[in-house]
Amino acid sequence: MKPGSKVDLGKIDPGEQTLFQKGGKEESYAAFDKLQDELQHLQKMLYAQNKHRVLVVIQAMDTGGKDGCVKHVFSRIDPQGIHVRAFKKPNEEELAHDFLWRVHAKVPQNGQLVIFNRSHYEDIIAVKVKKIYEDKVWKRRFRHVVDFERMLAEEGTTIVKIFLHISKEEQKERLESRLVNPDKHWKFNPDDLKDRALWSEFMETYEDVLAKTSTDYAPWFVVPADRKWYRNLIVARIMVDTLKKLDMRFPEIDWNPSEIVVND
Repeated sequence: MKPGSKVDLGKIDPGEQTLFQKGGKEESYAAFDKLQDELQHLQKMLYAQNKHRVLVVIQAMDTGGKDGCVKHVFSRIDPQGIHVRAFKKPNEEELAHDFLWRVHAKVPQNGQLVIFNRSHYEDIIAVKVKKIYEDKVWKRRFRHVVDFERMLAEEGTTIVKIFLHISKEEQKERLESRLVNPDKHWKFNPDDLKDRALWSEFMETYEDVLAKTSTDYAPWFVVPADRKWYRNLIVARIMVDTLKKLDMRFPEIDWNPSEIVVND
């Protein structure tokens, strides 16, 4: 998204598949496989060079596919160089600090790729929609988040923010699938239905967040997510394009490999 631009999520088709209109899902497999290989190679350079830091923020409605996206897109990445952090309801200690305290402690260090599966944006979105605090609290947090991300970027962190956009109809199907499949019962939370009843409020708030916090140094990407294969393909492409822009190289060595003899 262009910084400051408004977005109408109602006009963005969550079921879009424009990159593969003809071949669709089957045609996408080869492209996704290639992107995964590229992502694996780029992450190796990120880790080996130990210079850049990459933060990926993933937000979505309940059942939006955050876990599945992380599992599939980043499946080939060396576990040493990637960390997935989830920010749930803050505990007593976290509430005793500013709302970004727990977040700042989890941002990437040199050579790392860190994924926020839900993030500091919950402290705006959930607080606003569920009316947890008075309006002045969430309103000032827009400024705090923008300033926080600017600081991270200026200190060397590359930030990518992804909103997985699903339809209300698709969410209904995914919730129902959790009810009929015993292996998915653990994933169903009755409170999700309370949030579903506030769908319009959540969409309005996400539109506000996307418009006010998409910047040159921390852009938002709205990814159609009704089709899981298409979601994965687009996120993988975003990540490959982002890492390529870092123009990374493997570290140079100060010895000659041809002069090394491995002992018997």
